[in-house]
Order: sequence, then C-alpha cells, then structure tokens
Amino acid sequence: MLFVLFALWIIALGLLMIDPRSSTMRWMSAIAFTGGFGALAAVLSESFIPYIQQTVPNPSVSVLLYHVMAASSLICYYGLPYSFAVLSLKYNYSWQKPLIRDWLPAALLVPPIASLLFTPAYTEEIPIAFPIVACWVVPYIFIGAVLIAVRTERLPAMKRTHLFTCLALLPPILCVGILNYVMPSFGYYRMWVYHVWILAFVVPFFVFTFFKYGFLGMRLLIERRKLDSTLRAITSGTAILNHAIKNDVGKMRLFLEKMKQHAADTHQHELVQDIDVVMGASMHIRDMITRVHEQTQELPLRNSQVNLADLLNDVLLPIEPYLARTKVQQSVPEDLVLQLDRVQVFETLTNVLMNAVEAMPHGGELILRAFAVKKNLVLEVKDTGIGMEKAVLKQVLEPFYTTKSGSRNNFGLGLAYCYNVMKKHGGSLELSSAPGKGTSVFLTFPGSRLST
Repeated sequence: MLFVLFALWIIALGLLMIDPRSSTMRWMSAIAFTGGFGALAAVLSESFIPYIQQTVPNPSVSVLLYHVMAASSLICYYGLPYSFAVLSLKYNYSWQKPLIRDWLPAALLVPPIASLLFTPAYTEEIPIAFPIVACWVVPYIFIGAVLIAVRTERLPAMKRTHLFTCLALLPPILCVGILNYVMPSFGYYRMWVYHVWILAFVVPFFVFTFFKYGFLGMRLLIERRKLDSTLRAITSGTAILNHAIKNDVGKMRLFLEKMKQHAADTHQHELVQDIDVVMGASMHIRDMITRVHEQTQELPLRNSQVNLADLLNDVLLPIEPYLARTKVQQSVPEDLVLQLDRVQVFETLTNVLMNAVEAMPHGGELILRAFAVKKNLVLEVKDTGIGMEKAVLKQVLEPFYTTKSGSRNNFGLGLAYCYNVMKKHGGSLELSSAPGKGTSVFLTFPGSRLST
C-alpha cells in the first residue's frame, strides 16, 4: 500500500500545483488526497504499528499511531465520496441554478457528519458502519459518475479531454465504491487490498493521458501557453528586424537615389533601370517584414459595443463576390451585443471566412451560428469544404505554417493572428475538421464581454 500512498499524494500535489484556481482541479486533488489517507491507514496498520510495538517499549507511541490510523481511515471513508460528489457538481453544473450551486455542497456534508457522530466508533476490524454509510455513499458515487459521464462538450478540443477524464477517473472510483462500501456491507472486509492492482493500471494510464491528451482541460492549457510563448518570441524578433531593416533600407534608398541621379545625369539609362529594380526589391523586403510584424505585434484593444449580427453582415459584404456559389446560413441573435475591438475582430472574421471560402472552390454551404457554452459565447464558422487531416489541424495555429504553398505573399500568420486577437479578448480559437467533411472554427468570447 506504500505505492498507493505515494502515487495518490503525488497525483494530488501535481493537480493542485498545475492549476490551483480551478475548482475541478482542487476537488480532483481532494479525491486523490483523501484516498491517500486510506493508504496511510493501511500502511500504519500493516507495517508501522506492528514494528513499533515490537521495538519501542513505550505503549503511548503505539496508541498515538493508532489514533492517526483511525483518523486517516475515517478521512478516506467519509472524505473521498464527498469530494467526488462535489467534483461532479463542479464538473457538470449546466443543470444547476445559482441557489443549488451554492447550497448543495453544504447539504451533501450532512450524511457524512451524521454518520461520523451517530454511528459506532472506529475499530480496526469494522472502522465504519458499512451498511449505514453505504446508503449515502453509493448514491454519491453513482449519481456523481453519471453527472460526469453525461456532460456534453460542443468545443472539439474538450471532447477528447472529457473522454479520457472519464476513463481515468470513473473506473477506479466505481471500484472504490464496490470494494470499500458495498462488499463490506455484506461481510466481505479488507477488500481494499485489491486497490494496489487497480492503481497499477490506473496510474500509468493517468500519466499517459495527462501528458498526451490532457486531463480536465490541462493539455489544452499547456498547448495554449506554448503557442503564447511562441507568439511573444516572434513578436520580439520581428520588432527588432522591422526596426533594423527600415533603417538599412533608408540608407540604401539614400545612396541609390544619388546613384540614380548620377546615372541620369550621365545618360546611363540601363543603369537607371537596374537601380529602380534594386530600389523596388529593397522596398519589397521592407514591406514584407512590416506586414509580418503587424500581424504578430502586441495588440492594444479599443473596445466598444458591437452588435455581432451587424458585424457579420459588414464582414460578408465585401466578400460577396467570392460567395456566388456558396449558400450562407446565419443563426445569430439580432440583439447580441458584445464589448469588442471592432477593427481587430472584423479582421479576424474576414480571415476565418476567407479560409472557409477558399476551402470550397466549387461552392458549398457556410454556416454561422452563435451559442452559449457555460458562461461563454461561441461563434461557430462552419464550411462544407475539403477539410484537413489531423496532422495539418495540429499545426494550423502555429505561426508561419501555411497550406497555401503556391502563394508567395502568404506568411502563414492568418490564423495565428486570429488566435492572438481572441486571446487578447480573453477568449479562444479552436478548430475541428476532417477530410471531405469540412471545417468548423469556434471563436469563444468570455461571458463578461456580453452587454446586458
């Protein structure tokens, strides 16, 4: 059980350190932490207390360890199911009204406190009144598992995360409910010894899914931080390049103008033409680096009240010639007003819509719809175009990555720019795509930007 103790407490500490502000992370950490207390009680019972009794003549040490063991066991038996029940409420709260959300966790404390106060005291053979405690623990675990499992995710980045969260969390919790509460209620005690075998499979699976796919949204957070760091590095680099190239191009133009004037005065017409070519090339270099810098620089927001439906209409108007063979469907409320930087969001929507149009060279259907997810507003732009492979989808937000290799003026900064705009608004940009099935772009705005 020492392996179980260290595994659970390391997981608990890791979850808490990664994102202490997340309520789901805190309660997930509480589950692992309270479960670790059960392992601590087992280690004390099986190893430490017998060793102390044989080697230390003072019985008060054994008594103290016995009380620690009893407290640890009760923390596990009562704390783990309660922590799981509250986690399920935090993880899936779409059905809850504010009053329920505030008072239900406190109400769930009543059964464990009543069991602790009014059932027989702890003994090593029968630590709790299993038949009584199981009457509330089994509903806590079963209903909590259902709440977690039935949570629906509309954003693509969270669907796979939710699946692996369920696979990593629900099987061991259900096993705990059966081995620790149900079977002892029928006289089968000490079934907790089999937790070692359960965790031997669960811990590697948890670690693998955490780093590869994410757990409770953490993989998405890590990927976003990585992209943010890349954008900051590019911003600094392009700022330095932009400044240096502008200065050098200015010097080049100064001397080229002198050379051109001398060539004109001496009637060297061919040299004048060559100098014009060099001047044009230098200006092209300056313009290119300026455009790259403009799309990666830090973006100060100039917020104003923007009607989202009107903004979409304004974005669609100049690209109407490209939509001749495309059917456009809009499902955006007419009274939806947000606090946005209109210019930057306009540019973002233009980028996204043009990508959608270019993905449907023979026409298709373009769907624009807005819907609520938790407290946020999501604008989905969906096309019925050629779609993208998974390998491409993973890279499209990376700066300088582009699938438009035939265009010399495309820097692969369109979606990176859009991501940066959404990040500055406190939101996010996510994509879902499959070859032959089209692409959906999800622009998520925080609920705090909704004007009431």
